[in-house]
Parts: sequence; C-alpha cells; structure tokens
Amino acid sequence: MAYQNIEVRTEAGKVGVVTLNRPKQLNALSNDLMDELGVALKAFDADDAIGCIILTGSEKAFAAGADIGAMASYSFADVYKGDYITRNWETIRSIRKPVIAAVSGFALGGGCELAMTCDFIIAADNARFGQPEIKLGIIPGAGGTQRLPRAVGKSKAMDMTLTARMMDAAEAERAGLVSRVVALDKLMDEALGAALTICDYSRISVLAAKESINRSFETGLSDGVMFERRLFHATFATEDQKEGMDAFVNKRKPQFRHR
Repeated sequence: MAYQNIEVRTEAGKVGVVTLNRPKQLNALSNDLMDELGVALKAFDADDAIGCIILTGSEKAFAAGADIGAMASYSFADVYKGDYITRNWETIRSIRKPVIAAVSGFALGGGCELAMTCDFIIAADNARFGQPEIKLGIIPGAGGTQRLPRAVGKSKAMDMTLTARMMDAAEAERAGLVSRVVALDKLMDEALGAALTICDYSRISVLAAKESINRSFETGLSDGVMFERRLFHATFATEDQKEGMDAFVNKRKPQFRHR
C-alpha cells in the first residue's frame, strides 16, 4: 500500500525498518498511522527474508503521544464502540519476529507505550520517556499503567504517571526501561547492528526465545519454566540445533538454515 504516515524500507535484505513520519505533529499516533503501522509490521512478519524489525521516529520525537487533536472530540460511545486502541494499536503484539524500538527525542504517552510494546528499546542520549496523560484528565490507555511498572517498578511508574514527569535516557537505562543508550548519531547503527546479529541466529530459536520471555509476563514461575522447558526440548528437533552444536564442537561458524 501507499503509506502516508510512515516510511518503510529494508536494510541488508533482512531487516525491516519502519519510520513514523508525521513530523509536523511530532509523530502523533493517529488512527491512520496505527493502521498503516499494523499493515507494515504484518508484511515484514510474513516475509521469509526478514529476520528482525526496527521501529523508529525522528531525531526530535519517536512519538510525542496519541493524536490529541482527534481525541478531544471523542465521547465514551465513540471510543467504546470504535474499540479505540484495541482495534489497531494491539497489532504489534501479534508480530512473532523481534521488533526493536530505536528511540530518540520524545516518547511520551502513546509513544512511550508503543516503545514498550516492542521487544526491547535502544535509546539515543536525547530520548525522553513519559506518561503525561494525567495532565489531560485521562490515564494511559495503551498499556502504560501495566507495562511501565513491569519495566521500572511500582514507585517510578507511580511517580511518572501521577506527576507526569519525564525520564531521561540515562535514568531509563538505570531503571530497566531501555536496554542500552548510545549517542544520537549512532542510534540507527546500533539498532541495525543488533538486528543483524539477531538475523544471523536460527529463526526458530529466536521466535521461541521471544515467545518464552513474553510468556513470563503472563503466567506464574513454575508454569513459565515448564513452558520454557518444552520449547527448549522442541529445539532439539530442528536442523539448526544440530548445525549449531556441531559448529561449536568443531570450532566453526554455524550456517543456520532456519529449519
């Protein structure tokens, strides 16, 4: 499809890159943008050549929030009947391949929530994270009150949500919200390097590892460990397990065939 609110490209033939592209609105997450994002993510997920996806914005803003201009006129009936957020924002949760958020500038409100739905976040040193919805007389609605405490703990999540203060990149890394922080001019190189590393591993193992980690947030420890154990056992039925272990024993680089 012809995208109006995002840009899509591939790198090295195996990394899909989606760039949010509403610069005048600081990449505010409109319904149209989220519809397009879902289509692009699903297309990369279905493409056998793609092993990892990067989601990014501009240097000034990953996404400064949801589209408040559009939301201001909504009623309860509008958002409830229209299944607002659930209908299209949740698409990213169905993507099986790893999605890396490369965040620079503001990631506020829905922007912070969107970054948190990715599998991990690499932040530029100018990144700022926050959930300022309380200023608008509402609360986070795309998972902010649920994912933020899991990432940074109850106290910081309460602080950010109730006072609307922003967290800079250094604090976000210390708190566990982001995996690493790099200079702004190195952000995409770092994200691409991580994505290419992932692409070189067995696709089956990567999918299984992502599924297992996500399961840890949905179940108790004993059930989660058993789920992990069964996936671990299942990898022994793959050609890639045989190749990986043979390569290790014979001190050579494995050539994974994703089967």
